[in-house]
Parts: sequence; C-alpha cells; structure tokens
Amino acid sequence: MKSHLPLCLAATFVLAASVHGQAPAPAADPAAPAPVSVQDALTKGTVSVNARLRYEFVDQEGLADADALTARLRLGYTTKLYNGFQAMIEGEAVTPIINDYFDGTGTNSSGYATVADPEVYNLNQAWVSYTVEKTKGTLGRQKLIFDNARFIGDVGWRQNDQTFDAFVVQDKTFAKAVLTYAYLDRVNRVFDNETGPAAGSSQPDWESNSHLLNASYAGLPIGTLTGYAYLLDLDARGLGKAAALSNSTQTYGLSVTGAAPIARDLKATYRLEYARQSDYDDSALSYETDYYLAELGASYEAHSFAVGHEVLGSDNGVGFKTPLATLHAHNGWADVFLITPTAGLTDTYLKAGTTLPGKVGLSALYHFFGTDEGPSQIGQELDIMATYKLNKQLGFTAKAAKFWSDEIGFADRTKFWLQADYVF
Repeated sequence: MKSHLPLCLAATFVLAASVHGQAPAPAADPAAPAPVSVQDALTKGTVSVNARLRYEFVDQEGLADADALTARLRLGYTTKLYNGFQAMIEGEAVTPIINDYFDGTGTNSSGYATVADPEVYNLNQAWVSYTVEKTKGTLGRQKLIFDNARFIGDVGWRQNDQTFDAFVVQDKTFAKAVLTYAYLDRVNRVFDNETGPAAGSSQPDWESNSHLLNASYAGLPIGTLTGYAYLLDLDARGLGKAAALSNSTQTYGLSVTGAAPIARDLKATYRLEYARQSDYDDSALSYETDYYLAELGASYEAHSFAVGHEVLGSDNGVGFKTPLATLHAHNGWADVFLITPTAGLTDTYLKAGTTLPGKVGLSALYHFFGTDEGPSQIGQELDIMATYKLNKQLGFTAKAAKFWSDEIGFADRTKFWLQADYVF
C-alpha cells in the first residue's frame, strides 16, 4: 500500500507557512508574557514519566493458567509552544518479570491463557504540531481517542498503547463545536510486531490508507450531538494480511449524550447512538449491518447507576467490527468479545459506581450477553474494580472479571489484576 504521509507532511507545512504568513500581527499587549525563544522552547519543555507495575492472572477453561507480572516505563518530552509550533517525543519499554502467559504474538508458549502484553521497546509517540488561532494540525506518531473510544481508541488498558502514524487536524473555531479529521498511515497495534510473519505472529501492525471524520456540537439543550464517518482501508504483510483486509470497513454514525437535573445534586444521564457499517475498499467480505446503543442512568454526588443495551449487528455471517476501538472498555473486562461473533452480539448491562470512605473508588458491572441473530443467550459476566489515589502521582487498582457460559465456543474464564501507576 502506498504511503501518503510525505504528501501530508508537505501539505501541512505549506498550509502552516501560508496561514501564518497571512495572519495580521496582533497588537502589542504590555501584560503579555515575553515571547519564547527557540532555545527556551527546546530546553524548557515538559518531561513526562509514566510507570506501571501490574500483575495479571487468567484462569481460562481449556488452557493453562496465566501469570503475568509486567513493568512498563514511558519517558517523554514536550517542547514549549514556539510561534504556533510544538513537538513531542516519547519512548516506551515493557518488560515481563513473570512471563507464564501467551502474549498473543507467537513468541512464547500458546499453551497458556492470553495476556496481550509482549516485551516491547519502541518509540511510542513522536509528533510535531502547528496551531493557528483555534485550529491545530498534528503530524507523526500519536494517540487518538474519539468519543468514548468505542470505534477509535488507544487501548490504554494494555501495557503498550495502540498509536497511529497520522496527520490530524482539529478545529474549534465555532463555539461549542469540535471538528476533527485524521488520515491514518499506519496502525501501531499493542503487539508491537512490524515483521509479524518473521516472528511467527499473525498480529502485525497494520498499514493504512484510512480517513476519520468526527464532528461534535455541545450547544444543544439535549446535550452533545456527534456525527462521524470512519473509512478504514487496512492491510498487512504475511499471516496478518487476511485479518487486516477483513477489518477494512466504512462506518457512519450519530450519537447524543447528555445530563438533565432532577433535583439538587441528582441528575439523569443518557447516551443514544446508531451506526451503519459495511465492507470497504479491498475487503473480500460483503455485508451491511447496524450498531445500536441506549443507556440511561442517574448520578447523585459521588454515586452513579446506569442500565444499557448495546447491539452489534450481523449480516451475511459477518459481525459488526470495531478494529481500532479500546475494546477492553466495552462488552466486559474478561475480553471474551474482542471480535464480534458472526451472529452479532447483544449486551444488556447494569453498572454502578461510588466513592467509599478513604477516597476509594468502587465500580461494578453485570453483563447479559446474547446473539443478535436468533434467541441464543451466550453468557454472563461480573466485573468489579477498586481504585485508590495516594497522591497526584501514585495510584493503585484492584480489578476482577468473571465470565461464564453454557455455550460451546465461549470458554469460562476468571481474570484478576493488581496494579500500581506512577505519573509525573
């Protein structure tokens, strides 16, 4: 697949120079801070540190129990803004300490249950941006999270992020409106495997010629209205080629989210969403299907409760696809449905959250899973999580998920995590 990134690079800087050169010089403001020099912009930026230590246990029917103790360290540096320009670079290392697990890449034993945290040493982010008034363009390797990450996300739960080699333009010129366009040249997946087949893996990174459009407006009485079009043209080498092509999809959707006061400190919350998806570009599949979500909840001070129903449809033996989503955040933390079943998926769920004494956050979800085509019930899942922030830098998480089913092809499993995060 031919890369368009050089053309995007040239266009970005031509546009930046043109707009910057034509903008009228602002009137001098004696109260404004002194202009930043090139030297200060480069040497007086912000250092970022993100460290995580996590233990994950997986007990899955038919596989050996997985024990994974992994450490992650990210070190980044972001320059100061200089005449609208800014740059950022971030390196990442993920190191297994206890590696009795299958990491999903084929580089260790597949007899264990999967923990998708392979050993990684990579350039996680490297981008340059240019901002003029309320429009910002960013070019390079970067994280992208759209809306609730149902379709486009960074897979932040895994130790290695999903990032994108991309050109992104975001405009906030209109009050309460955000317009975003992204061209994706490459999808750097959590497996960090550029040469998948050489390593025996069917999970390589994806080459891409994809276009993302997302527009939201928060000025309506009912809440925030968002429309989107995600045109994914994906490819890969060797063993991963067929999977990449099958995830080439075009998805068009609309969502509305909001909250309405009921009484003092009590409000109703809701999210309604619909999307239509079909095959795109070089995909060998032929299908058209729908996505629906309806969620209604209430919140009172530090307490919240919601009930929702989500449908990922099916057509011609193909389930609705969300290949670039932060999948762990949806349809259960046990990660049973990272790929939608061919008969589609329904997820009716209850969720609740509160803050206990000592500032301990507690949340729980209960899922009832079924298929979109036919009356079959797949299974149920219970998810529980507790969090505690010692201070602004250090936090702790304990989390568990249990899925059970009587259906063939959906193995019972229990997962448990203990995690410490340090951010500076």
